[in-house]
Amino acid sequence: MSDTKKAPRVAIVTGASRGAGKGIALGLAEKGMTVYVTGRTKKVGAAKGWDGTPLPGTVEETAQAVTDAGGKGIAVICDSADDAQVKKLFEQVMDEQGQLDILMNNAAYIHHQLIEQKPFWEKELDAQYIMDVGLRSSYVASWHAANIMAKQKSGLIGFGSSFGASCYMHGPAYGAQKAGVDKMAHDMAVDLEPFNVQAVSIWMGPLLTERAMIAAEVHPEQYTEFMALAETPQFTGHILHAIASDPKASEISGHTLIGAEVAEKRYKLKDRGDKQPPSYREMLGSPNEPNPARVY
Repeated sequence: MSDTKKAPRVAIVTGASRGAGKGIALGLAEKGMTVYVTGRTKKVGAAKGWDGTPLPGTVEETAQAVTDAGGKGIAVICDSADDAQVKKLFEQVMDEQGQLDILMNNAAYIHHQLIEQKPFWEKELDAQYIMDVGLRSSYVASWHAANIMAKQKSGLIGFGSSFGASCYMHGPAYGAQKAGVDKMAHDMAVDLEPFNVQAVSIWMGPLLTERAMIAAEVHPEQYTEFMALAETPQFTGHILHAIASDPKASEISGHTLIGAEVAEKRYKLKDRGDKQPPSYREMLGSPNEPNPARVY
């Protein structure tokens, strides 16, 4: 395999009105990429935080921030739960760019009771919707991306995940969604291997996002210590770009990666302010190692 690889140029980041998606898009923008940012928010304040506080951010604002950060931001209002809208998104990208180098599946339904310390049956049943917008929606977007990337013989499909795939975190719906995207990355990588396309799931640490800031205020006993060491979501964007640029990325395709670890050990990346985010492996658990068995 060549020691060089063409730099990725075009990306899609789903669920990028704010939070992790916005930061990941900005991280890719800092590498000069064209980034299609998707989401449902057209008006500031339409989304609410844990305490009902209106959240900042729209798809258009993220796209402008991507451009301001050195990339080219393109806003697409797209409900990840709507298969027809998702199909149109990928058609638009191909019509306008003719290629797709990175898909980052970040969109997920965040229920207002997610961080409440209650058993799952005492939360509203709608909390399970994260398995539709988060798990199923990631499969649908990846299906479209794989059809493009397999033909062009290059590309990276990423999934935003967390230690909640291993330890108890926010209840069974959240955990099942994270474990599910980890497994999708593993199995999609098997199917994509002959086409030089990679798939990875990335466990992010505590993130400096709008919701996290509110969570730290609502539950300081849970979040104060974590927030002191929190990652910027741009850090994950830089990791994605490094993987997509890596001529030996097939070595880690199909793996669930702890972002902090792969950044430090493989790519020598640091976060803002020359900070090396901690792994949390010993505290919160380890990803499953890929099993080489293949049963058809």
